[in-house]
Amino acid sequence: MNFDNILLVTDLDGTLLDDAKNIAEDDIRAINEFREGGGMFAAATGRGVAMARRIIDELDISTPSVIFNGAAVYDFKADKFLWYSDMPEISNTYIRMLEKEFPDIGVEILHEKQVYVTDNNQTVVEHMAFEKLTPVYSSVDDVPVSGRLKVLIAYPPEKMQAVIDYTRAHCMEGVNWVHSSPMYYEMLPEGISKASGVRKLKEVLGLQHKFVVAAGDYGNDRAMIAEADLGVAVANALDSVKEAAGLVVRDNNHSPMREIIEHIRKM
Repeated sequence: MNFDNILLVTDLDGTLLDDAKNIAEDDIRAINEFREGGGMFAAATGRGVAMARRIIDELDISTPSVIFNGAAVYDFKADKFLWYSDMPEISNTYIRMLEKEFPDIGVEILHEKQVYVTDNNQTVVEHMAFEKLTPVYSSVDDVPVSGRLKVLIAYPPEKMQAVIDYTRAHCMEGVNWVHSSPMYYEMLPEGISKASGVRKLKEVLGLQHKFVVAAGDYGNDRAMIAEADLGVAVANALDSVKEAAGLVVRDNNHSPMREIIEHIRKM
């Protein structure tokens, strides 16, 4: 099968990765067959460099990927950024406002290759332990300004709506907010999303002619799925994501990538 004209871009958590954060063997085989047939395979993830590397290396992905929810395009093989967008200075103001309004909030600032924790809580502790990362604990003012790519708010799901409501009322100018999981809410540079990240990936690699298939499950994937030539939602996706998709496949625990690639094969 010739997949030469296809760029397949997938979210990682909740889509390519199962609930145990593993990749099904059937999906690995299907991805390898897709690439052997000329297809280009890339990730589009909210993870930064360190958090995404294990999955990228496991699949030996050679195509640069969209990371930080669209704030950067990174070549893991060359270990370098091809493009990124810094957070605006007003992000510090918003962090301080949130610290004051929600004293127990968790705040992670994802820098180019380092995670800074400015406000620690149990959700942050669990996140760092799960990802096996050692962050830098710092005040907001001590985090280098250049190279800040996103701010992650870590908070229990039952408390998150209050944070969302507050940011919508007070913290919208100059930034874009995305809800990437029940316990993570993320501040990005204005105009940045996975959709804009895929556009930038195509631009820097000269892939404007490619037919884009994009897969995901959560709110931060919706714009990318809606904009793709073929948008795909996994069965465990939010209803709003399924509504934006042209195809719904099996859930992330049952080899969705194999089903997506089989669908592409029959197009």
